[in-house]
Amino acid sequence: MREVYISGAAMTPFARHTRSIQDLVQEAVLGAVRNAEIKLSDIQAMYSANVFGGMILGQVLVRDLGITGPALYNVENACASGATAVHLARMALQLGKYDTVVVWGVEMLSQLGGGTIPLQRNDYKTELYAAQGLTLPSVYAMRATRYLHERNLPRSVLAEIAVKNRAAGSRNPYAQQRKEVTVEEVLASRQVAEPLTLLQCCPSVVDGAACVVLTTRKPTNSAKPVRILGSAVQSGHQELGCGDILDGEITARTARLAYEEAGVDPSEVDVVELHDAFTIAELIYYEALGLCAPGESASLLQSGATSLGGRVPVNPSGGLLAKGHPLGATGVAQMVEIVWQLRGQAEGRQAEGARVGVTQCTGGGIAGVDHAASSVHVLAV
Repeated sequence: MREVYISGAAMTPFARHTRSIQDLVQEAVLGAVRNAEIKLSDIQAMYSANVFGGMILGQVLVRDLGITGPALYNVENACASGATAVHLARMALQLGKYDTVVVWGVEMLSQLGGGTIPLQRNDYKTELYAAQGLTLPSVYAMRATRYLHERNLPRSVLAEIAVKNRAAGSRNPYAQQRKEVTVEEVLASRQVAEPLTLLQCCPSVVDGAACVVLTTRKPTNSAKPVRILGSAVQSGHQELGCGDILDGEITARTARLAYEEAGVDPSEVDVVELHDAFTIAELIYYEALGLCAPGESASLLQSGATSLGGRVPVNPSGGLLAKGHPLGATGVAQMVEIVWQLRGQAEGRQAEGARVGVTQCTGGGIAGVDHAASSVHVLAV
């Protein structure tokens, strides 16, 4: 298998944009192409990740750039859409189908008008669950309640995740929310689903795009060449009995595959971007990614190991909590941040000396399944 590099990376700020979705994607694509120091004519295939944009969106988005002709693959896999697109593009490069491709993700959630993200519409079980109030905030609220109960911890532990990530986001010019908060402010913010408050949930009205250039040709530009050492995507198992809602099984399974392919142990990871759509998710994923032993996620957080300057900074971008979560763009944006971290280009929020980075993104809530999709990537210089 050929080595695959990320030679170019770019994104738009995540915000409520008044520009068109075409403008956002074209800014990200042109930025990544410039960063890779290639020409548009060098692109042999394109992968477009999006959830709510509709049919053949990718072709519509880049038509005006004049790069019509090459294969264009539209990818939808809920929140994991962007990461799934990178996974598929890397496989095509490894197999020799292409030498240079671009992968972008984009979403304009502001067009949905706010509120919780709509659940799957064509699954009768999901419709039944949603009718009883089982939306994603309520699911994560149950996880949070169980976590605090089983481990005899105060609610402030959850708030500490929001404080950490929003402090990092305040240093990130691409983040939607750039205000530091205190534990007291987090706990006093409006209740969404007990024990989760508003500042413990990622913003639901956010737009943005991100793009990476993948190539099998070792980059010759001045930036450090970043390789994708491991890439895995998995779907969730059907839950036939009473499962452990604190068991991030799908993420742990996906991470094992990515670590194995990369030849990397979790102890060697220097920086992580993970799917913190709600504060409790980050604590669960510490354990699923092997950053700590089961039962030790709160201790890991409180030790400062996952803060900037710690042993393994987690979500130095601000994560979904502060940067925002435009679904189709999220997985690609996580990779853009890790590329910047590994190159030493994350000004103001740099994980010093980082050489190995991990991105993790889950996606989709359907009844009876532990997430619809999960993706984990291991990057290194």
